[in-house]
Amino acid sequence: MLGLLAKKVGMTQVFDEAGNMTPVTVLRADPNIVIAQKTEDKDGYRAVVVGVDDAKKNRVTKPYAGQFPENIAPKKILRELRDFEKEVAVGDSLGVEVLEGVRYVDVSGVSKGKGFQGVMKRHGFSGGRKTHGSKFHRVAGSTGQATYPGRTFKNVKMPGRMGRENVTILSLRVVKLDTENQLILVKGSVPGINKGAVLVRAAVKK
Repeated sequence: MLGLLAKKVGMTQVFDEAGNMTPVTVLRADPNIVIAQKTEDKDGYRAVVVGVDDAKKNRVTKPYAGQFPENIAPKKILRELRDFEKEVAVGDSLGVEVLEGVRYVDVSGVSKGKGFQGVMKRHGFSGGRKTHGSKFHRVAGSTGQATYPGRTFKNVKMPGRMGRENVTILSLRVVKLDTENQLILVKGSVPGINKGAVLVRAAVKK
């Protein structure tokens, strides 16, 4: 699986030779440093561990710093890429060149947090009548039984925290790879806030 860590920069638009405009999301790939390699003999599977963004020394514990080689500074964000299709070594720096020739990518990230929300916004409930005297406009309604078993079952759709979940958008088309500025331009929306970290990998369905 080809992939790397990137940061969501924002949105813009690009024009092709025919003058057609395409809205794109801009992802910037900071140097992805190879921290470790997992092998089938030792770990039972093949994988590459990459990290981005140097962490402050006073914020790194000894156990966390112990997984980094001596010549590599501890990183804030680590991701494991299984079955990496290119030959790399510990200490190598990966960029957008990894995705050359890839036309579609899957992007995973943490969605925006929306705070505590009701059932209409969180689950798409239609709500009650808006007429006078209804007393049932935006509330959830019944959540259980009055008698046996006299409790609310698990997984009932109720108000609560919304957003800030791991989300993966599949098969986004790569409009352009800017190797000079280490940018990936994809058509479509990408989960998360601006400057948020996302995992970009070759699409599994295309």
